[in-house]
Amino acid sequence: MENYSIVLFILFIMITISALSDKMKLPYPILLIIMGMAVGFIPAIPDVELSPDIVFLLFLPPLLYDAAFNISYRSFRTHFNTITTLAVSLVFLTAAAIAAAAHFLIPGMTWPLAFVLGSILSATDAVAAISITKGLGLSHKTNTILEGESLVNDASALVSYQFAVAAVSGTAFVLWKASLQFVIMMAGGFLIGVVMGKMLQFILKRVHDNHIVSISFMLLTPFVTYQIAEEMHVSGVLAVVVQGLLIARLSNAAFGDRLKQEMRSVWDIIIFLLNGLIFLFIGMQLPYVVKKIEPGQMWTYVGYAFIITVVALIVRLSRVFLQKINLDRAFRHGRGRIKESELLDFKNSLIISWSGMRGIVSLATAIGLPVTLGNGHPFPERDVIIFLSINVVLFTLIGQGITLPWLVRKLKDNNSERL
Repeated sequence: MENYSIVLFILFIMITISALSDKMKLPYPILLIIMGMAVGFIPAIPDVELSPDIVFLLFLPPLLYDAAFNISYRSFRTHFNTITTLAVSLVFLTAAAIAAAAHFLIPGMTWPLAFVLGSILSATDAVAAISITKGLGLSHKTNTILEGESLVNDASALVSYQFAVAAVSGTAFVLWKASLQFVIMMAGGFLIGVVMGKMLQFILKRVHDNHIVSISFMLLTPFVTYQIAEEMHVSGVLAVVVQGLLIARLSNAAFGDRLKQEMRSVWDIIIFLLNGLIFLFIGMQLPYVVKKIEPGQMWTYVGYAFIITVVALIVRLSRVFLQKINLDRAFRHGRGRIKESELLDFKNSLIISWSGMRGIVSLATAIGLPVTLGNGHPFPERDVIIFLSINVVLFTLIGQGITLPWLVRKLKDNNSERL
């Protein structure tokens, strides 16, 4: 009964804060995180440790599916070059840069442990990017690249995380084996997404007159697709994203306006509740992990987390603007069939760079670190890695989340002055 009351209390706070966010001129995810931290420090509230299984099995599939369903397939294909660049190469570059910073900054942080931290924080988060940039009036191109990147990059980050954890456990890292496994996981996830998408298309074409059944199938399949992919040891994230893209293409041709409206209403409520709970839970994790860090070292680790956040931002800025330069050069010389619509301007590049928030996937991955190694010894520096990860997530969400609306307005004002 006590847990039931706490759940009701959290839901009440979430809905109230969301209602007040417009009047307070702050993105509601930021307010929810701050409120989550405040709630977490209330003595009467028991410690809430977010279960990775709940995130990856309950929260992630519908959120990824909804984001993929709403992204324009044509725009996704147009900016596929930039999306894959940021979702693959940038992920590995960020992991390496964070690992180097952590190894040289933090005492006791060996290279394998540093790469575990780097892989945890290497990918931006779809939930954070979409929730915080919503309503800022970003261009369609910017939105597509941000959403597309954050939909695909989780797969790259989770693969690098698996290899980093294995290295800590003593498994030798072999580049060709790691590369082959990465390709298999991505290709397998893509294939399962296509198969499950085609199956859902087949079903929906035959039951679309029954709106309740159609919507129920739409709600169920992301969970089924993710679970099947994970059971086959391929990317469940990519499988759900591919399925969402396929069903989005079908919906434009096969679904009536009434069915699409009813489906949108149901999904909006579900996504609103899941998003709100996620950001509250992110905030509530800080009070929980603070207790596991020695008080004399806490602010030192907060400083390390801030430096890591800056390193990740610098790497992202550099890679995004390098992509801008590469696209411009390829377009001018006619290489790679780059079209003018694929090019990035300074405004796009800066907003994309500043929108690289970390979120629930990084948090769940950190908390999901094994407690012990295969030999029974405790996982080294586990509490430190979790504490650093949560602080970097909070720095990116609160720091970049609060300043992003100001940056967008400033860029718009500058454009108006030029006109």
